[in-house]
Amino acid sequence: MKVLLANPRGFCAGVNMAIECLDQALKICGTGIYVYHEIVHNKYVVERFTRQGVTFVDAIEDVPEGSILLYSAHGVSPQIRELAQRRRLRTIDATCPLVTKVHLEAVRFSRDGFHIILIGHEGHDEVIGTMGEAPGKISLVDSPEDVDRLQVPPNTRLAYLTQTTLSVSEANRVISRLQQRFPEIIGPTKEDICYATTNRQEAVSALTPGVDLVIVLGSQNSSNSQRLRELATQQGKPAYLIDGVAELRPEWFTGVSAVLITAGASAPEVVVQECVEYLKQTYGAEVEEVTVREENVHFQVPRELRTLQLSASQ
Repeated sequence: MKVLLANPRGFCAGVNMAIECLDQALKICGTGIYVYHEIVHNKYVVERFTRQGVTFVDAIEDVPEGSILLYSAHGVSPQIRELAQRRRLRTIDATCPLVTKVHLEAVRFSRDGFHIILIGHEGHDEVIGTMGEAPGKISLVDSPEDVDRLQVPPNTRLAYLTQTTLSVSEANRVISRLQQRFPEIIGPTKEDICYATTNRQEAVSALTPGVDLVIVLGSQNSSNSQRLRELATQQGKPAYLIDGVAELRPEWFTGVSAVLITAGASAPEVVVQECVEYLKQTYGAEVEEVTVREENVHFQVPRELRTLQLSASQ
């Protein structure tokens, strides 16, 4: 068996930054740290931090007044920030800068009198946060069919934005339909789908034709990981999204001579290597890492961590 390891794969700069924020907060303060929603959408990462004493919450009211609260990589709405301020919480903003970019675009378009069409998945943490920037001024669409169902008053100025972790091809289909139906619609100056999502999809598209099976490491609630699985399936290859080696099934590998392994932007490298070792030991697999595109992006941790360190040392 041959195993192709897609590169780039796994952690993106935004995920690295968010995890570094939480690691540093733990070193400074020890236990008693809260995170609004999952720090990133990955079961392995969340369970690791839970074992270290981090508490993940879905409601600000569940955080005791005066506590330390970290916002996840997916961002939050202004309403959540206001609630945290009322409870006198010490907050650390680990929002990915590329998500913040979309938030700022929503604020700008709303301020300039545009109604915003947000392309994204209903209920996703990132979408909820973005829509909170302009309540009543954003409509959510997920498909070209959703665009056809939009009811827009005449002479409405329109702009579109996208969730950062969408399928590039599917997002382009929705954007094309928006432009067909609303020729005057404008978009962001630079596309919203993040570099890491695009690069991982590009690698899967390039490498899937040469294999019999695709394994994507990532959690079921990870949007960018789901898109990788879908992309491989659309190319006619069986593809599975798993959290780790325990979910591999022997029947998947019957008659398989070549496997592609990749990982979503929130999946740690350790779960990838565990799967690689399993295939080596079980099938004598030979591994080749194939680099489709280089990545050299790094985001600095927020200044709130420095403030936290100073207050802890006093």
